[in-house]
Parts: sequence; C-alpha cells; structure tokens
Amino acid sequence: MTDFRERIAAAYDTEAFRREGRQLVDTLADYLRQAERGEGLPVLPWAAPAVNVDRFAASFPEEPTGDFAELMASVLSGSNHLHHPRYVGHQVTAPVPLAALCDAVSSLLNNGMAVYEMGPVSTAMERNVLRWMAARLGMPESTDGVLTSGGSLGNLTALLAARQARAGYDAWNDGAHAGPPLAVLVPTTAHYCVSRATRVMGWGSGGVVPVPVDSRFRLRPEALGPALESATRAGRKVIAVVASAGSTATGAFDPLEPVADFCERHGLWFHVDAAHGAAAVLSSEYRHQTRGIDRADSVVWDAHKGLLMPALVTAVLFRDGARSFESFAQEASYLFGNTERPWSDVGLRTMECTKEMMALKLYTCLRVLGTRLFADAVTESYTLARRFAERLSAAPDFDVPVAPDCNIVCFRHTPAHVPPEEWDALQARLRERLVTRGDFYLVQTKLPTGVYLRVTLINPLTTDADLDALMEALRTAARR
Repeated sequence: MTDFRERIAAAYDTEAFRREGRQLVDTLADYLRQAERGEGLPVLPWAAPAVNVDRFAASFPEEPTGDFAELMASVLSGSNHLHHPRYVGHQVTAPVPLAALCDAVSSLLNNGMAVYEMGPVSTAMERNVLRWMAARLGMPESTDGVLTSGGSLGNLTALLAARQARAGYDAWNDGAHAGPPLAVLVPTTAHYCVSRATRVMGWGSGGVVPVPVDSRFRLRPEALGPALESATRAGRKVIAVVASAGSTATGAFDPLEPVADFCERHGLWFHVDAAHGAAAVLSSEYRHQTRGIDRADSVVWDAHKGLLMPALVTAVLFRDGARSFESFAQEASYLFGNTERPWSDVGLRTMECTKEMMALKLYTCLRVLGTRLFADAVTESYTLARRFAERLSAAPDFDVPVAPDCNIVCFRHTPAHVPPEEWDALQARLRERLVTRGDFYLVQTKLPTGVYLRVTLINPLTTDADLDALMEALRTAARR
C-alpha cells in the first residue's frame, strides 16, 4: 500500500504537472508557429496505417518512463496539421488556440453533465450559448436544446423528437412498429447520417424517401408533393422533411422557405441539418442563404465547423423547447430524482450521460475573443471560395460544376493532353500525389457528371496565394 501511495502521489504531483504543462504549452506554441506559416512542415506526414500502428505500439511499461515530452513530439509530428494554410480538406476547422486551453480545463475538472450538480458551471454556460445561437438563427424565446457530440448524433436526437411529436403513437415506449412504418423526405444530397439515424430507429431502407435536387444540388420544393404521395402509396407515414443548409458534397443550401411552407401545409416536422452552414447567419453578407431556418422545428449546428471550435461541439435546437425532452423519454430516478424534467439536468435530453464540458470552450471564446471574429471568419471563408471558383472557371484547364454557396468548392483539372474519359481517374491520382507528398490536404467527391476534387476553405489561415499554388501543384502533378 505504501508503494501505491507513492505512485499515486507522483502521478498527481502538482509541481511535475506545472513543469510538464509549461513545457507542453511552449512546444504547442512553437508547433503552431511552424504550422501556421507552413514552413518545413507537410500538411499530412503520410504513413501507412500499419506503420503508425508499429510506431505507437502497445508496449506499456509497468513503471513510469517520464517520456511525456518525447511522446507528444511524436504525436505532433505525425498528425494531420489542420493549422497549415494548405489544409483544405474535410469540414473540420483549425481551432482557435484559446479553445485548446479550455479543453485542458475541461479534462482536469472532468465535470460530467448528466445532472446539474455534476456540471454546474458548464450547464449554465450551455444554456446561454444555446440561447445565443437560437437568437442568431431568429428562433423564438421558446427555443431550447442541448450540445452533443457531432452532427450525426445531433440529427438522430432531432429525428427522435420528431418521431415522438408526429408518429401518432408512443414509439419510444411501445416500440418502433407500434404503428404504421414511418419515413422522412430527404434531398438526395443529404449527409448519410440521416439515413443512418432512420435505420437506427428501426425504419429500414424505406425510412428515407429521396427528394430530387436541381442542377445546383439544392432540394426541389416542387418535388416534395410527389415524394409524399409516393411514400403514402407505399404504406409509409411521412412525419418530417429534412433540408440541408450547407450540404456535405457541394455545400448547397436548400430553399428553406418553400420547404417550411410545405411542412406547414401537411403538418410535417421541419428539420434543418445546418451542421455546416448555420454559421452563415452570423454574416451580414451571406445570412440570406439561411432564410426560413427560423421556421424550423429543429436545427443542428456544428460549432467545430463555422465557429472555429475543436471537435466535437454540436447544438441541437428545438423551436418548442419542451420537445427537447422527447428524444429520450425514459426515467432514471437515481439521477434525476423526480419527473418534472428540469432543464438543468442535461442528461434527460441527450444520448450522452457523462458528457464533457463542451460549452466551456465555445462560451469562453465568444466572451473573450468577441463574436465579430467568428462572423468575419464566416464571411471571409465564403468570399474566398467564390474568388477561387472564379479563378478556376476562368482557367481553360479546370472545370467547376457548380458555383459555391458557402466555403466548399468542387472542381477538376482537365488538361488538354488527357482525354475526358480519363478525367475521373486523373482526379484520384492527382489527389493521392499531393496528399502523400504533404503538399496539400484536399479530398474528392463523386457528382453525377464524375469525380471531382473538393476543398473546404475552413482554415482562416488559408489565402488566395495558397489556392493559386494548389492549381499549379495540380498542373505539375498532371504533367508527370
């Protein structure tokens, strides 16, 4: 027992923590300086999965090694560098450094948030952050909701509430098949997590009824009626329409006003997956693209996209705040004590029980850095995407299938010496060359007309010069 107490004392030693913390912050600051300048640092230091498995082998010793600094240096050098200005890949931002310090506080305090007394400060912060987000969306004071871990879980949470509200039977307590099979109308461009959510709820492959999109990959409102009729003839009860504000593949914003009108006429729940695009409401120049979002019954908004937060921080907002309790309706008396459903016991409204203090970083950054920074970041990223699309369109060897709605640009390199039937294979080959060399990190997507490269200009450190360099890097790679 004496040896154990000595080991515990060493593990919790405050002076050792101080030394390691100071050294780590210095290391992180030096890393950030290098990453932000992109100097001598690949965006992604490519290594095959098996190589990294061997590099970080499970050779855990019984006794302390004291190699924390060395291990963190290995983590930094081998990871994908999202603060590099030539990271233009997935919809995950380069978080403001202040948020990382908040994560350290959250991890040390470890205040899980199922019940208020386990997370009193973060619960209060979450309530006020959600109020601020709802106000920005133009939603009424009755709006309430939760923060949860990612858009996939956020969309599931919203659709569970929609089921309780519109199914016509108590699916939570009586089962998914206590009434007619349910369905939602969803644009063909929607994120796969919507289909995953309906399958989790037991609706099967028919739970999602696809709605056609137009040439700009936006939901066609006139197609909602035929889709509803088709689902009804097939024996499905449609309970909701899911629209996108910033779709994953192209960043398209569906026309929300006519979708809201349709839902109102037919008594359907109106859900907006605005994980990527909700932050547009902060921009005076681009908020018009979200017109109608204030009429939604539920909205999902990822702060780890447009609000420069580390993953994951997702808001699920309900126009009628009381509906936020209907996603997960069972009682847990050992936690919540009574059946009055107090707003302060967050575990009543989210899949997570021991939830981290995710509101801490968003609340702190909004309060300390000010909201204008985030509004400007949205405007600049959307404007940068438009400038890039214009330069691509003006170049004879690039093709842009659709003008960007937000900060996502799809394009392909079409050099004269490569026949059109080989363009799809060329895009995949070019991406692999640039990514494995560490020059850029970008992704690709498949549209009806073929394979396209895709960039998300979500890193506020990316400039026009970086994007011009991307075009030249693609041209050079295509000639080899």
